[in-house]
Amino acid sequence: MKILETSVFRGPNIYAKFPVIRHVVDIGILEDWPSAKIGEEFIDKLLEVLPGLRDHGCSYREPGGFVRRLREDEGTWMAHIWEHMSIELQNVAGLEVTFGRTRGAGETGVYNMVFQYEEEEVGLRASQLALDFIHNLLPHKLVENGEHVADFDFTYEIENFIRAAQRKALGPSTASLVAAAVGRDIPWMRLNEYSLIQLGYGKYQKRIQATITSETDYIATDLASDKKATNRILGDLGLPVPRQIAVTSPEDAIRAANRIGYPVVVKPLDGNHGNGISINLKEDHAVSEAFGFALEYNKRGATVIVETFIQGLDHRMLVINGKLEAVSKRVPGHIVGNGKNTAAELIEIVNSDPRRGVGHEKVLTRLELDKTATIHLAEVGYDENSVPKDGEVVFLRSTANLSTGGTAVDVTDIVHPDNRNMAERAIKAIGLDIGGVDFLSADISQSYKDNGAGICEVNAAPGFRMHVAPSEGKSRDVAGAVMEMLFPAGTPSRVPIASITGTNGKTTVSRMVAHIHKLSGNMVGLATTDGVYIDGNLTVKGDLTGPRAAQMILRDPTVDAAILETARGGLLRSGLGYERCDVGAVLNIQADHLGLKGVETIEDLARVKRIVIEVATDTAVLNADDELCLKMAEHTKADHICYVTMNAHHPLVREHVRIGGRAVVLEQGMNGHMITIYEHSSNIQLMWTHLIPATIDGKAMHNVQNAMFAAAICYSMGKSLEDIRQGLRTFATSYFQAPGRLNIFEEHPFKVILDYGHNPAAIEAMTKLCTQLEPKGRKIISFSMPGDRRNEDYAAAAAIVAGKFDHYICRVDDGLRGRGPSEVPDLLREALIENGVPDDLIQVIPDEVEAVDAALKMGQTDDLVLLFGDNIARTWKQVIYFNRPQGETEADDKTGSMAPVAEPSTTINDAASDPLAGATPVDDAPDFPESVLVGGMRMIRDARGVRLENFEDEDSD
Repeated sequence: MKILETSVFRGPNIYAKFPVIRHVVDIGILEDWPSAKIGEEFIDKLLEVLPGLRDHGCSYREPGGFVRRLREDEGTWMAHIWEHMSIELQNVAGLEVTFGRTRGAGETGVYNMVFQYEEEEVGLRASQLALDFIHNLLPHKLVENGEHVADFDFTYEIENFIRAAQRKALGPSTASLVAAAVGRDIPWMRLNEYSLIQLGYGKYQKRIQATITSETDYIATDLASDKKATNRILGDLGLPVPRQIAVTSPEDAIRAANRIGYPVVVKPLDGNHGNGISINLKEDHAVSEAFGFALEYNKRGATVIVETFIQGLDHRMLVINGKLEAVSKRVPGHIVGNGKNTAAELIEIVNSDPRRGVGHEKVLTRLELDKTATIHLAEVGYDENSVPKDGEVVFLRSTANLSTGGTAVDVTDIVHPDNRNMAERAIKAIGLDIGGVDFLSADISQSYKDNGAGICEVNAAPGFRMHVAPSEGKSRDVAGAVMEMLFPAGTPSRVPIASITGTNGKTTVSRMVAHIHKLSGNMVGLATTDGVYIDGNLTVKGDLTGPRAAQMILRDPTVDAAILETARGGLLRSGLGYERCDVGAVLNIQADHLGLKGVETIEDLARVKRIVIEVATDTAVLNADDELCLKMAEHTKADHICYVTMNAHHPLVREHVRIGGRAVVLEQGMNGHMITIYEHSSNIQLMWTHLIPATIDGKAMHNVQNAMFAAAICYSMGKSLEDIRQGLRTFATSYFQAPGRLNIFEEHPFKVILDYGHNPAAIEAMTKLCTQLEPKGRKIISFSMPGDRRNEDYAAAAAIVAGKFDHYICRVDDGLRGRGPSEVPDLLREALIENGVPDDLIQVIPDEVEAVDAALKMGQTDDLVLLFGDNIARTWKQVIYFNRPQGETEADDKTGSMAPVAEPSTTINDAASDPLAGATPVDDAPDFPESVLVGGMRMIRDARGVRLENFEDEDSD
């Protein structure tokens, strides 16, 4: 078996609304060997290696379902087993993943295997390890040479995988904080491969690294790591701290111990996690040895601390935002003798506790028989082969850290008020927003003033595992307290996000929406096919319409609104870069990029672009004039549906408006077309289309529709009518504002239009505009389409322009995308001839620069030259510098006319021409039926308005 292709989806995608990995896998001869045919021995070995598979529900959706699939009838196929193993291996490593799906990929033995992951590298490693497991579980006759390994050690491989997974996975403290953020609907992103996490988006973001936050004071952190300075500050406030002396040599350590008085503690000046600490030392030689041990864990210099040994149990007191939130009594890792087993055997007995695992895999960590444990055994006269007495407690560590096998008991509810106040004062004195006080007390329910208890140290970045998952006692929501500190009630954590997709117009609409937001005072992050813009400044150049660009914007600490053009390619490669958007808009679905990445039909393309509608929370903006867009309303969970239509008599939209739904409608008036917004059964006349420069006096109908979508999106995002009007009035299709989108240059004797159109629908829109402009001279076109389009797409484009121009130049894009140097222009030429264009009106000039130059040289007074460009910047320079002296610059762009505004004569509420409207006022109208059949679909009404759903008979399968 082998993996043919891998896709890692980092956000919502066509398979799930969360991250998944998709492998295209080939199971080879195993297509003829489902599990039951392989035999019970294989199934038994599989369940022995990964017993957790017994709990997988699979299609039965109950524990044991997957085992039934393994054994029933022929069993199940190896790709499906591989999927479940990839999921279970992640579960074994402590990751909570459950989703998987395996389906045939259209070729015998080849499958699309999809499974959920939390950490990308761990998920990929899990699937590879699952493959190795399968090869070593199968009978030799079903495995190729080299795939089966003699004496393959499954236990070792699993433990090695767990350790590797934990190096990549979030630590327990960070994971608890992320879980608390998710529970409070605060978005998060991992900023590195360790524990640096961004909480919130844009200007509202905060950061954490383990339990250090962006609000943690650097001086306080540095101070907490300096045990000498901490001791002095707390002592000066009258808080209970041990007497302490800093030393730099073993001899000084001995003198300090004698001066303080035995017993003493020796520890590093700036260590952590209990490393390098020796306690209850009573002799000079022990102090000398402890000095060397402490020095190994010192981070800065050769200074070691000698201090008074405080008798008592170890307690960790956690203070967050000045308040004591949790207290755990900690017990060092230990064994309890039974008079029968050796120390080594007792360690294994302790480790058999299912709550113990490798590292942070589980609530408790396994005990290790290492150098430190051996030293502690020797201190009581034992080694690993000794048999401790029945009931004898033998400690293997001097400190109670969970990471070294310690246990924790929650005692928060019994803390004496004096001790609570003491802990809070100590953390405030150091200046930490989150701090841990290590407090030694025989009984924490008694005041430190009465029982001689004391603070042994203060910790920045205290671990949360002992409080979130104590060995005994109540779990405390300490991570929730951090979230409440970082994001108090009512504090935003998200910036508004608009996700805009479709086949054509999405770049222009995205730029219009960003322009409206910028004029209204927002710091806008915009992702387009040209690059990423922050506040109108191009920060990263390139076709950036995928998840990388989205995350780049959402990470920017200045951004307060994200406008994201969302293309098909990014959705198919990696999914979305965020889990949801406020407004999702689909402008249209037209034939483009078909035959690529598994998108064979226009319906496949609609299913991909529908993702932004499925994740929209506030408003789904849909083109009601496009049937495929209209049907997407069935799949949204957004609070509102806003339809955009250029048909003022659209029956579904009229009913949607009648019951209070939102719509943006183009209406015919005496002086032109009016864009009107409908909501709550009322209409708002926004503006005449000829007042929008991008529409070229209302003639560019594709930009009229783009402006309608921009208005719908901005209105749904809470922008005022005046903000929308002002934005549309000042947005022109200049090269500066919209490079490659209907850029017009009129400084030559002839007019030049440059557009990026690269599919038949875009070419048709520009062709219609050229016809409406009615030039006095000739119309000349230079065009092409990308090389990865189907032959029928070139034929369709040629058919659209045929007969509409006086001269045709066929060229090729810079990137051939698998085609020959002149293959595309030759196909276009042949199609033009088939559509009646005389051969002498057609030129084939493959090179774009030469083709553009030829078109410009052909232009005469009053001609119109239409250029479909690939390298837009280069082509625009050719246009503006054509026949100009060196050094002249681009002329100012023209804008549309300012015709007077008049009332429209026809509106969507015109009862005389509306088959669904009646004389009865809306408030008094009879109830509309819950469902009506419309063209094979069911028309559904609910609180959001009207939408179409697929209709199925009750008896259908």
